[in-house]
Parts: sequence; structure tokens; C-alpha cells
Amino acid sequence: MSIKTIRNFIAGEFVSSGATFEKRSPVNNEVISTVAEASREDVDKAVASARTALRGSWAKIPLADRSELLYAVANEMTRRFDDFVEAETADTGMPASVARHAFVPRGAANFKIFADMVKNVPTETYEMATPDGKGALNYSVRRPVGVVGVICPWNAPLLLMTWKVAPALACGNTVVVKPSEESPQSAALLGEVMNTVGIPKGVYNVVNGFGPGSAGEFVTTHPGVNAITFTGETRTGAEISKAAAVGARPVSLEMGGKNAGIIFADCDFDAAIEGTLRSSFVNTGQVCLGTERLYVERPLFERFVSALKAGAENMKIGAPFDASVAMGPMISHEQRNKVLSYYKKAVEAGATVVTGGGVPTVSPELASGAWVQPTIWTGLPENASILREEIFGPCCHITPFDTEEEVLALANDTTYGLSATLWTSNLSRAHRMAGALEAGIIWVNSWFLRDLRTAFGGMKQSGIGREGGVHSLEFYTELKNICIKL
Repeated sequence: MSIKTIRNFIAGEFVSSGATFEKRSPVNNEVISTVAEASREDVDKAVASARTALRGSWAKIPLADRSELLYAVANEMTRRFDDFVEAETADTGMPASVARHAFVPRGAANFKIFADMVKNVPTETYEMATPDGKGALNYSVRRPVGVVGVICPWNAPLLLMTWKVAPALACGNTVVVKPSEESPQSAALLGEVMNTVGIPKGVYNVVNGFGPGSAGEFVTTHPGVNAITFTGETRTGAEISKAAAVGARPVSLEMGGKNAGIIFADCDFDAAIEGTLRSSFVNTGQVCLGTERLYVERPLFERFVSALKAGAENMKIGAPFDASVAMGPMISHEQRNKVLSYYKKAVEAGATVVTGGGVPTVSPELASGAWVQPTIWTGLPENASILREEIFGPCCHITPFDTEEEVLALANDTTYGLSATLWTSNLSRAHRMAGALEAGIIWVNSWFLRDLRTAFGGMKQSGIGREGGVHSLEFYTELKNICIKL
């Protein structure tokens, strides 16, 4: 297999300053690419190019034309659909079916959604009286916030990058993107797309590397970066928040979750099982919105545990381009070791292992990959680390409950507040519980279903701010009031 070279993308050019690191396949641990690590000087150049474009070529393009360019980006991504699928699966090991049906299409859709959004958002106008009787007119205009530092995660690289880049560009900003060191390919590929459709040089920049002492730190502490948007784990988000405080720069943080799934006995049982299999195990559990804590009403408990066990054991584990595969590897051996450490902690804490708990048997050519089994536990107390800390793997713990009040208290007893799922056929209960659950998004009888125009973000330690639809405009623009004396 040929080894790709992934370079930084600065001012419309692919460049490398010399230092590199290896990216290994999570499927078989083979080196699949050599990645240029951006130096501080590289980040300086990227920010400088972004500032030049912000004040020059990009600023001169009318809104309607800017929107057309973003549509062209989406169309070119669609034309190169298979390239993006290959990039996503190579870096992450996710089944190609997941990339093909969810993450890549929504990555392209982000550009169209926000290209339309910015053309149709009204601003305020107020007439006011003045002592001389002539009056005055107050109106607001939106202006780009400036150069946006975009710090991306590795679990859904293209989707979560474009979720930030698309509204930033739609609002007239320029960006410096720092993709995860585990998933650099899609960001580089998007650079090719930007050049193909004629996005001005410097509007979109990519610097590769790590966090502290590398590109991540250089971007978030750079005085030329006007705002920072981040998706990832909570500890990193806290450090970025500290960096953003220098210069009082706005920050948007979408961080970790320890999300609850609540299943009432009156649910559509088959739909609840299917939805929970997805929310607990899709993308090998590497989804910030996944459900690691399940609470099942007692009359349904034994039946639900048995059915979820059967579903997990029927999931085929293997290489991403096998159409029958439902679950791939973890992103890396480091992440696998973290997840396996929690599997060990669960047993030590006295959990009943319903299924899984270790490493699956795979074919010899895949044996060096970062594989883990989908795992289900029961029997742990609520103060166990398994129920308090985000694991970010294909696992869940199931606890029985008896009353609404009890399960609401259990679900809300967490430092996180990103999402929750609720399965019931009782409409009044659905509204009542959804309103009381302390999370940024509540799914009722579904999971991972969301209109891109709606607000997205977390409560508590799951994040700061909201993005999506017009809510993104609040972060990616600054609202200016103009008062004219008539």
C-alpha cells in the first residue's frame, strides 16, 4: 500500500516545513500517511494569509457571490464523494457505509445550508423620536468576527470540521483549521476543493500537528486569531477557554458527554432496541452524542437487556469497505487501551458483563488493529467511574428504574449535559421529561436526527455556546448598531 504525504495548506498552497509524523491505520496499524507538522512559523504564515484575505479578496466578494462559491464547494465535494469517503475511512476505520450515508453527505450539506442562511437573515431597524422632532434611525448590521481558529476532533472529521468552516466562511470570515493528528486527510482534501472552485487564497488554511507545544497551542494562543471554535474532550476545551481569555476572544466549545438513554415500558420496543444499538455502538461508540448510560423501566428491563445483548453480538466487526460490517476499530491503540482500561475497571467494580468486555477475534491481516468488543454491563452503583466518566467506546451500562422522578434524577446526576434519548409512546410524558432533562439536545423516539437549522450545544461541562442555523451567526459575526440622526 502506498503511503500518502499530507502537507499543510497555507495561502492556497500545500507546504511542508520539514518536521513530520506518521499516521497509522486503525484497521491494521500500518503507516498510511506521513503528515507535515506545522511549526509556529507555519501557523504565523497561515494566520497572516487569513488576515490578508479577510481584508482583501474575500471581503470584496458580494454576499450573493460568496454564497454561490460555497454552493460550488458543496457540489465539488459531492463530485469527489468517493475520495472523501476513502479519506474518512482510511483515517478513522469507520465503516464506509457510515461515512457514505451520514458523515460525508452532511459535510457537503453544511455549505449549502449556511450559504442559504446568511442570505435570508433579517436585521433590526428602529425609528426613534428626538427632541428636535426630526427623529433618528437605528439599524444593525452583521460583520465577520475575523480570523477563526477551528480545532477539530477525529471521530467524524469532515462533518465536524465543515460544521464550523461552512458558517464561518458564509459569514465572511477566514479560517485556520487544525485537524486532529489522527484524521488529517479530509481537511487536506477540502483544500483541493477550495482551489478547484476558486475560493481566494488564504480564506481556508490547514495546519497539522498536535495540541500543547504544537499547532493546536500555536493557533489558540495566536493574537491574530479573533475567535476559536472547538469540538473535543472537556479537559482540552477548558485549556482552550483559558487561551481564548487572553484578548477576550469569543469561544465556542462543544465538549464531552455522558449521555443518558431512558426507555419506558410503553415504548415501541423494536424501535428502542434499534435506536439504542445505534446510539451506543455506531462509529465504535466514538460519538459525543452516544448513550453510555441506559435506564430501563423495570417491567421491561430483562427483555431489553436480552435483546440489546443479541443485537450487539450480531454486529459484524471488520474492515471498513466490507458492506456487511457494522463496527470498525477504535481510532488508535491509545484510545483502545483507554477503553479497555474501563472494561477492566467495570469488572473490578463488580459489574455483570452481559456481553463483550475484551478484544474480538478478527482475521490475521487485521489482528494488529485497534479492535474492541461492543460491551454491555449491569449491576454497578451510580457512583462507579463507569457511570461518571466519558469512555468514548462501544459500551453502555443498563440500570432499572421504577418512577419518572427517580429516572429524571439519575439522568441529570452528571457533570455533563450534551444529549439524552427518551423512548415512550406517552406524549405528555415525552414533553414533561424532555423539558426537565438537563441536556442541550433531547431525542424522543429517535437518535441522531436533527435539522441543521436548529441550535446545537451542551449544558454544564459539555460546552459553551450554541451553533446551528441562525445561532451560528451569533458566534461567527459581530452585530454592529448604527444610529443616524435625521
